Amino acid sequence: MTAAESYEYCRKVARSRAKNFYYSFVLLRDEQRDAMCAVYAFMRYCDDLSDEPGSTTLETMAAWRKDLEAALEGRYGGHPVWPAFHDTVRKFGIPHQYFHDMIDGVSTDLSPREVRTFDDLYQYCYRVASVVGLTVVHIFGFEDRKALELAEKCGIAFQLTNILRDVKEDAGLGRVYLPTEDLRRFGVEPGRLDYTREFVELMRYEATRARQFYDDAMPLIQLVHRESRASLWALIQIYYRLLNRIEARQFQVLEQRIRLSTAEKVWLVCEAGGRKLVGAF
Repeated sequence: MTAAESYEYCRKVARSRAKNFYYSFVLLRDEQRDAMCAVYAFMRYCDDLSDEPGSTTLETMAAWRKDLEAALEGRYGGHPVWPAFHDTVRKFGIPHQYFHDMIDGVSTDLSPREVRTFDDLYQYCYRVASVVGLTVVHIFGFEDRKALELAEKCGIAFQLTNILRDVKEDAGLGRVYLPTEDLRRFGVEPGRLDYTREFVELMRYEATRARQFYDDAMPLIQLVHRESRASLWALIQIYYRLLNRIEARQFQVLEQRIRLSTAEKVWLVCEAGGRKLVGAF
């Protein structure tokens, strides 16, 4: 498969699957947009592997890691993502370790284990989300290495928001990401998530924690290259406003999946584009 064909495949994956990320892609120049799609397609496949039932999933993940190592050496195998992915990694100088960390992170979902402390949760969030932020910031471009520290925090904020939104869905898969130490502090049984006062207080506590990571990460917008700032602003706003909505609905995530509408996301992208035009970033 040619690189052009591979990029087209990645664009199709991103358009159909990247429900939050893709909206911000349209604000980037073509080369960056294609790179984002290539990275997303790789990470999307990693995540899909972690959700597959059956006893062969660990073997499948190990094979995917070997395919990654081969692709990074220019040996692409059969999956259509590899030519575009390798081209992107070379073009933007993305460290290879990020992708191994991602595989490590999603591999932990194959055999769910107790998240005892926030340190445990932070490590998980780093592997499945911060490495995404660290990868993406290379595509956005930066000069000050403090951008890497803030990209890590941004990824933590995004993943904490996802965890709050997906509490019911994750529990149905036997996964509880809220730390055991926090569940105990608020008197919530991990195996019995009911909409109680204790549950709401627990969720409010975790939302406050997520908000602090957003606040810490906001200066990242000014550290990426100017042409990329509108895209990053839109991406952060989509997740930040999702957190706001979860809070505004009093954390009623057990009965419904709380989300932003397509129209709201499009409006944020338009607002970001307008800010870019008037030099607000």
